Amino acid sequence: MGTDLHQLLRSLRVWDPEVTALPSFDPDTAPGTPLPLFTAWFAEAVAAGQTEPHTMSLATADEEGLPDVRIVMLHGADADGWSFATHATSRKGGQLAARPYAALAFYWPVLGRQVRIRGPVTAAPSLEGQADLHARSTGALAAALTGRQSDLLGSLDELAHASRTAWERARREPGAPVSSWTLYRLRPEEVEFFQGDERRRHVRLAYRHGEGGWTRRLLWP
Repeated sequence: MGTDLHQLLRSLRVWDPEVTALPSFDPDTAPGTPLPLFTAWFAEAVAAGQTEPHTMSLATADEEGLPDVRIVMLHGADADGWSFATHATSRKGGQLAARPYAALAFYWPVLGRQVRIRGPVTAAPSLEGQADLHARSTGALAAALTGRQSDLLGSLDELAHASRTAWERARREPGAPVSSWTLYRLRPEEVEFFQGDERRRHVRLAYRHGEGGWTRRLLWP
């Protein structure tokens, strides 16, 4: 007999105060801009042993305005924005070309924290994208060289053959160019920090960027 999904869901407990101790967050101590707080929270997630803290949800919309979402890797965050990379010819690359606006979401359950970011997206110059790719692992280059992301795949054997060829080239040519590989930057207009609380008194601090710079406000959980 298969597992009853509803019964399994009811058996789960999140932030049970008897077994959970989450960090506190005083928004009055938060900096005036979101990047330093994000950097601090990211470092704390790494120190707490959060698995793959640099992965994030990337939400885009297609030409018809229908939403799409997937998990990607953070490549950096600085004054120019939060960056990630993909093939310009992929589904998300096409969506960003049609509607250059996106949202990001980080979830670090070990600390009960989320960070949500929204803003316009631009593509970095090709040289920056190639430099970013070649600074990464051989596996990352091999995956990029395999290419054809989001295209229909005839069989797993076809993928295995293309992957073997790509790995061989990546080892042989660590600087091999991948013309479709693109580094994207999301320049934040809104950034929200969510600190979970086992008593459900969650703290939500929202930053918004306007003509006068960043403003902060609290949100009801």
